[in-house]
Amino acid sequence: MSDTVEIRNTTCYMCACRCGIRAHLRNGMVRYIDGNPAHPVNKGVICAKGSSGIMKQYSPARLTQPLRRKPGAERGAGQFDPISWDEAFALLEARFAKIRAEDPKKFALFTGRDQMQALTGLFARQFGTPNYAAHGGFCSVNMAAGMIYTIGGSFWEFGGPDLDRAKLFVMIGTAEDHHSNPLKIAIAKFKRAGGRFISINPVRTGYSAIADEWVPIRPGTDGAFLLAVIHELMATGLYDREFLVRYSNAGQLVNVDEGSARFGMLGQDASSPEVNAMYPQNKLWWDRATGKSVATHTAGVDPCLFGDYALPDGTPVKPAFQLLDERMREYTPEWAAEITGISAHTTRRLAHEMGVTARDQKIELPIPWTDSWGVEHETVTGNPVAFHAMRGLAAHSNGFHTIRALAILMSLLGTIDRPGGFRHKAPFPRAIPPSAKPPNHPDAVRPNTPLAGLALGWPASPDDLFIDDAGNPVRIDKGFSWEYPLSVHGLMHNVITNAWRGDPYPIDTLMIFMSNMAWNSTMNTVEVRKMLNDRDETGEYKIPFLVVCDAFQSETTAFADLILPDTTYLERHDVMSMLDRPISEFDGPVDSVRVPVVPPTGQCKPFQDVLIELAGRLKFPAFVHADGTRKFKDYPDFIVNYETEPGSGIGFLAGWRGENGDQFLQGKPNPKQWEQYASNNCVFHYPLPPSYQYMRNWNKGYMEWAQRVRMRRFGEPILIQLYSEVLQTFRLAAQGKRPGRQPPDHLRDRIERYADPLPFYYAPLETDATDLARYPLNAITQRPMAMYHSWDSQNAWLRQIHSHNFLFVNPRTAQANGIADGGWMWVESQWGRVRCMARFSEAVEPSTVWTWNGIGKAPGAWRLTPDADEATRGFLLNHLISDELPVAGSDRRLSNSDPITGQAGWYDVRVRIAPATADESATTYPIFDSVPALPGTQTVIPKWLAYVAGKGQPR
Repeated sequence: MSDTVEIRNTTCYMCACRCGIRAHLRNGMVRYIDGNPAHPVNKGVICAKGSSGIMKQYSPARLTQPLRRKPGAERGAGQFDPISWDEAFALLEARFAKIRAEDPKKFALFTGRDQMQALTGLFARQFGTPNYAAHGGFCSVNMAAGMIYTIGGSFWEFGGPDLDRAKLFVMIGTAEDHHSNPLKIAIAKFKRAGGRFISINPVRTGYSAIADEWVPIRPGTDGAFLLAVIHELMATGLYDREFLVRYSNAGQLVNVDEGSARFGMLGQDASSPEVNAMYPQNKLWWDRATGKSVATHTAGVDPCLFGDYALPDGTPVKPAFQLLDERMREYTPEWAAEITGISAHTTRRLAHEMGVTARDQKIELPIPWTDSWGVEHETVTGNPVAFHAMRGLAAHSNGFHTIRALAILMSLLGTIDRPGGFRHKAPFPRAIPPSAKPPNHPDAVRPNTPLAGLALGWPASPDDLFIDDAGNPVRIDKGFSWEYPLSVHGLMHNVITNAWRGDPYPIDTLMIFMSNMAWNSTMNTVEVRKMLNDRDETGEYKIPFLVVCDAFQSETTAFADLILPDTTYLERHDVMSMLDRPISEFDGPVDSVRVPVVPPTGQCKPFQDVLIELAGRLKFPAFVHADGTRKFKDYPDFIVNYETEPGSGIGFLAGWRGENGDQFLQGKPNPKQWEQYASNNCVFHYPLPPSYQYMRNWNKGYMEWAQRVRMRRFGEPILIQLYSEVLQTFRLAAQGKRPGRQPPDHLRDRIERYADPLPFYYAPLETDATDLARYPLNAITQRPMAMYHSWDSQNAWLRQIHSHNFLFVNPRTAQANGIADGGWMWVESQWGRVRCMARFSEAVEPSTVWTWNGIGKAPGAWRLTPDADEATRGFLLNHLISDELPVAGSDRRLSNSDPITGQAGWYDVRVRIAPATADESATTYPIFDSVPALPGTQTVIPKWLAYVAGKGQPR
C-alpha cells in the first residue's frame, strides 16, 4: 500500500508572528513544516521555531485527558486522576453557576500568550466578572498604552517601521523573537538598499548583531536618553514644525493658572460647540499674525509654539510646545550621560543624524489626499527615520513615560503614519484614548448578569476608574484603580498574590490558560508556589479552586485542582481577528485563521470549544437564544455566526462575509467562511486605496471609510498628544483641584508625581528600594531567537541548539569579581539567589548581566528527565525578582509595576555576583522536587524523537 502524502496550509503559533506555514503529512502524520510562499507575513520564510512545530505536536509532555487532583493530595505533588469531559464540564458548570449567582467577581480568568482575547474577554464579560486580563500587563502594556495615548497606535500588531522607504532605522530594546521573520526580511531589504541601522540595547545579539552601530545603554535608562535626544532636537530646531502645528496639540493653549480648577487643561473656544464631548475639537491656538486666540485649524492661521499669553478673560496660557520645551531644558546630553552610560557626544551625534535625515531626505509620493479639515494635498510626504521598540523599554516601572518620550520623539521628527517612518496597521489608529471604557462602579457587577461594560478599557479621566465609593479597587488585580489608573491590559502578575492575601477580597476560582504562573510567568516564583499551597485558618486553600488549561505538563499543572487538556495549534481552529490581534499590513486590513491539519490527540479539546460549551451550559445571553437553547455548537460555528450585535454584519472574521461569501469587512454570516479562508492560504487581505494608506490620523477619506465599515466609531481627527490632558485630569484630582473622585490620601503624592502630562525621567522604582552599592549590576533576560516562552525549551529539536542557559557577563565585570568563563557563580539580589554558569561576552554593557528567558525548568516538568540540562544546569532569573516593593516609612507594599499602567518591572532588579566555591555542587540552585509524570503523558521518550517525528506516535 503506497503512502498518502498531503500538504495543508495553516498559521504558525511557535511565536507571535503568525507566519503562514505548510504542514506536510504522510499517512495522516505531520512529517515536515515549511513556510508558505503565498503568505503576506513571511512570504515563505520560516525560522527554527516554525519548522520545529512538529516536535510540539509530538511532545511527550502533551496532556491528553482531563485530570482532577487526587483527594487528599497536596497541590504541587502532581497527583491526579483521569476524569471524563462530561465530569469536568459538570464540575465547572456547578461551580461557575454558584459563583455567578452569588458574586461573579469571585471567579477570575487570566490568560497568557493566547491570541483570542476577544473571545476570552467576551466569556468573562458574559459571566459578569471584572477579573479578566491577558498577558499584556506582564509583557508590554507600557508600549501599547504609552504610544496609543500619544499617537493613537503602537508597535507590534498595531503598527511598525516602514523599512521599505526608511533611510535611518533606530531599534531600541528589542530582542530577537519580536516580529521575527517579518522584521528579518525587512531589515535585510533595508540594509541591501543602503539604509543605516542603529541599535540601542544593553546587549548586542540577534538583530543588533548586524546593526551598523551598537550603542550600549544601561537597562531602565532609555527614557533619559530619549529625553536628551528631544532636548537636542528642540535646541537645534531639528523638528518638523509644519507637521507638529497641523497634526499635534503642540500649538494648543494650556491654562497655567495654578489657582484655577482647570490648571493644566487645554483652553477651549467658547464660541465653538464641542460636537463630540468625548473628543472635543474646540481648542485654541495663538495666532501669530493677529496676536489673539483663535480656534485651532482656523484657515490661514499660523499658531505660535512658544510664548506666554492671556485669554480675553485674563487666564494665563502657554502653547503645549512651550511647556514641552521648558521640561526638556534640564535633560541635556551631559545629564543623560551620567545615567545611561552613553556619552554626551554620542547622544548629540545621534540626535543630529536623526534630525538631519528627517529634514533633508524627505520622501514625496504622488498620492493626493484630503485632510480632516478639508484641505486637499497633491502628494504624501515623509521623513524617512523609522524606529522600532518593544519590551526592553516597556518592562520597567518607568516604561510608560519612556515610551511617551519615544512617541514624542517620533512625532517631533514628523514620522507618524508617513512614508519611511512609523505606519499604522488596521484597526489602528484609534482615538486618544480609544472610546472603549471599563466599568466605573461596583454596581456594574451583578449576579447572573453580564458585566456592565468591557472588563478592559481606556480611561479618559478619574471618572472612568473601576473603583467603589471609597476609592477602593473593584478588580482583584487592582487594575483601573488609583494605584494603576491606565492599566489597559490588567495586571496578571498581581492576581495570585492579591488573591492569596485577600486584597481587596478573596476569590473562589482562578482559571489560568496558557500561562506558567508557578514558574517563568510569575515575578516571585518561590513565593507564588507557596501561596498556591497556603491554607487559611479553616484548612481551606486560600485560593480554593485552580483550573489550569494547557496543552503540556508544565510546572503550573502540578498545582491545579483541575487540568483541561488543550490542543496544539496544528489541531485547532483559531482566528487572528480584526476584533482582537490581526496581522494587518500597512496597506490595509488583514486577518487570518488556523485550521486543523491533524485531529486532536487523545481527548484534547480546544480551549475555545471549552468556553463555548460552558457559555452554553451557563446560558450566557450572547451564547443562547431567547428560549435558552444554544446558539453555537462549537467554536467554528461561533466564529461564523457571531455578530457584535444582531444584524451588525461584523464578526470575528472580515473576509468572505455575506450569505454567498462575496462581501468583505461587513456582511451577513457565511456558512462556508472557514472553507474560503482555507482555500485562500488562511488569509484575508483588503488593500486600501493609496489615498487612504497614509496620514490616517487626519485623513478625511480614510476616516469616512473606517466609519462606514465600523472600524472607527467617530470621525474626528486624532491629534498627537505631546501634552496629555488625560494624565492632567488625574493630577488635578490628586491636587484636590478637580471635583468628584479623589484618590486616597496615601496615594495623592504618587498620582501627582507620575500622572504628569509631559514625559519625565525617574529611575525604576526598585532602584529606590535597593542598596545600589551592595547590588551594583542590572540583571535582565531576553528570549533566544530559537525559542519562545517555556513551551519551546522542551522541544526536542530546539533543545539541540541550547539545552541550558548561561549568565552572560562582560569579561571586565566577571574578572573583577573573580569569575571564570564557564565557571559556576552565584547571582544574588535582595530577594533571592541562584547558582548558574557564567559565559563571557563582549556584547553586553559592563554594568549588565543577562540570560535567556524560560529555559531553566523544574525537574521532571515538561516530561524532561529530572537530570535534564534544563533542570540541573539551566536556571530561572525570576528567583531574583519580587512582585512587590516596600513603601518607605510604611508597612504597605506596592506592586513592582509601573504606577500608571501596572506594567510588571521585569528588568529592574539589581544584583551582585560572586564565584561558587570549589566544594559546591556543579548544579543550579535552587532545585525543586521532581514533578511526576501526569496520567496520559508519554512515559517512554524514544531517543529518535530528536530526529524523526510522527511515526508510530501514540494518539
